[in-house]
Amino acid sequence: MSSELTLEDQRLLEETLHRAASRMTRREVLAGALSALGLAAATGGLWLLRPPGAFAVGPALACFLVLVLSTRVRFDTPLGYTVPTQLAFVPLVFAIPGAIVPIAVTAAFMLAGGPELIRGEVPPSRLLMNLSNSCFSIGPVAVLAIAHVQPEHAGAALLIAALAAQFVVDFSVSSLHVAIAREGNFSSLVRASWVHGIDAALACVGLVVAEDIHSAPIAALAVVPLLGLLATFAHERHRRLQSMLELSSAYRGTALVLGDVIEADDGYTGEHCRSVVSLALELAQALQLTPERQRNLEFAALLHDVGKIAIPKEIINKPGKLDPHEWTIIKTHTLEGQKMLERVGGFMRQVGQIVRSHHERWDGTGYPDGLTGEQIPLEARIITCCDTWNAMRTDRPYRKALSHDIAIAELVSNAGGQFDPHVVETFVRLMTPAEQPDGLQATASGAIRAPTPLVAGPAKV
Repeated sequence: MSSELTLEDQRLLEETLHRAASRMTRREVLAGALSALGLAAATGGLWLLRPPGAFAVGPALACFLVLVLSTRVRFDTPLGYTVPTQLAFVPLVFAIPGAIVPIAVTAAFMLAGGPELIRGEVPPSRLLMNLSNSCFSIGPVAVLAIAHVQPEHAGAALLIAALAAQFVVDFSVSSLHVAIAREGNFSSLVRASWVHGIDAALACVGLVVAEDIHSAPIAALAVVPLLGLLATFAHERHRRLQSMLELSSAYRGTALVLGDVIEADDGYTGEHCRSVVSLALELAQALQLTPERQRNLEFAALLHDVGKIAIPKEIINKPGKLDPHEWTIIKTHTLEGQKMLERVGGFMRQVGQIVRSHHERWDGTGYPDGLTGEQIPLEARIITCCDTWNAMRTDRPYRKALSHDIAIAELVSNAGGQFDPHVVETFVRLMTPAEQPDGLQATASGAIRAPTPLVAGPAKV
């Protein structure tokens, strides 16, 4: 249950926490309705297959109350939450007829969500999700009903099969919800499958309690202290994840503020940086960078010239060539930029390393460290290419913009010298109109019209 989430998981978690306090979307209602129909049909089938008989109220009530408590202990996951219900669910299967188990589980989820509903923290429509979350209970009781075996008489093989059926049903319902309501984020669902391992471990504890549930109903209460401990862990995890999201948002906000500062300090530099962002993101997608690396590249592209804030304006805007002293000064902007981003901390330190290296050259003649080839971070090599392209394709104080063909020829002729040959090859392919993928258009300045970048704006399902 690590708090170290991928960038995609962080985005999903942020979306999940927002959804939990908002009305259900139409797609969520559809997913919930399909799950509810499946639960109702399966419960009806169990009722016909093995109609419920008499059962002891004491053990059943004890298990039900503990089940309500267990559903209040919620561990956040990117696509929802998971709960330690196995501690009470397994004894409940032993305490009441199988056909009633799904009904009891649904009722427990409904009662557990009552306090938030009464306080107005959760809209009533969210109650529909309790039906989806109860579907896992169908698997075990169906296996036992089909085998015509009472839980207390089941052997190890049958109990394992019942647990496996629970996991299959749970994963299938979650997959249905993800496919319909969450745009098919199956990779995150698979990464969250660690919850089944924990469920299996807790099921063993629940089985020990279940063995004594009829002779000593109070045995169901033995897991309450453990639930208290798990509730503490769940609360701490929630706070850590909330802090992580807030910190990540603060880093993004700081980067956007710095971007605004660049633009306010020098209009051309700010516009130039934002143009480089679009180019760099499109190139990063073509080169198949991971989401985390694309994020770092995006902010590095936005802030690659942030160090120029410390450079005198008469040098930045000088219409002629720089003298050796002025050139020495302007080359410090990469180091100044890194220092600024190092102070921000977090992933911005990685962004700072990219900013430091965006004037390195493939042949080792760049600055400030004279890195060569793949010693230079790939993100920096991408920015170098996009930065140079945008500089060539826009008017500068000392010359007019170069034509598209001349700029392409400059990139190609310097591949293997200033630029990474593979990066240039990919970039030129994207910038050649006849070879552009569908949806890409060259603007008048030659920049690719890229998807909207991040910097432009702010289990149980």
